[in-house]
Amino acid sequence: MANDELKQAWKIPEPTLRRLPWYLAFLKLMKGKGETFVSSTQIAKEINVDPSQVAKDLSFVNISGKTRVGYDICALVDVLEDFLGFTAQHKAFLFGVGSLGAALLQDTGLNQYGLEIVAGFDVRKELAGTVVNGIPVFHLDDFPAKQKEFGATIGVITVPVDKAQEVTEQIIAGGIKALWNFTPFRIRVPEHIVVQNTSMYAHLAVMFNRLNSINH
Repeated sequence: MANDELKQAWKIPEPTLRRLPWYLAFLKLMKGKGETFVSSTQIAKEINVDPSQVAKDLSFVNISGKTRVGYDICALVDVLEDFLGFTAQHKAFLFGVGSLGAALLQDTGLNQYGLEIVAGFDVRKELAGTVVNGIPVFHLDDFPAKQKEFGATIGVITVPVDKAQEVTEQIIAGGIKALWNFTPFRIRVPEHIVVQNTSMYAHLAVMFNRLNSINH
């Protein structure tokens, strides 16, 4: 992504960034069916958002549709994948090879979207030297040396909640620039560090609350 596009990306509202991958998934389905063009109305109907919102979201991306024809699907897929960073490989380390961490190491889909987990780390000595889905696991003490070797920019955090902040500080000290936090703990980081919190428990709380509302 060029510098001007990178600056533009930082101006995009987060809700838009969350919707763009939905559009991309739908477009890939249409491409697989042999479709060549799609309108913002079609996308909106599938994703269940207003057509004007789709048009506004896509205005942040460097592509425009044709009147009465719509968007070229192949071109829009390519532009979205590049814009979202899915076409470049981003090296990552995973910290905490428990049930969730091991499952993420097994997820080959992450690599297809540009996230290449090159190593896992854990404090349990019995896990050091093992391999999960072709990905080596090391003791956390080996992180500084392996960072010099691999030069990862992203840290995936799946450690126990009581270790989240401590491990976060170790990761940042080792030169990691972005963190994908799967713990329910709201980690504290310097302003220059990028953080994406993905707490499944928070989503569960919302789902349970809405389910209870329906039942009562």
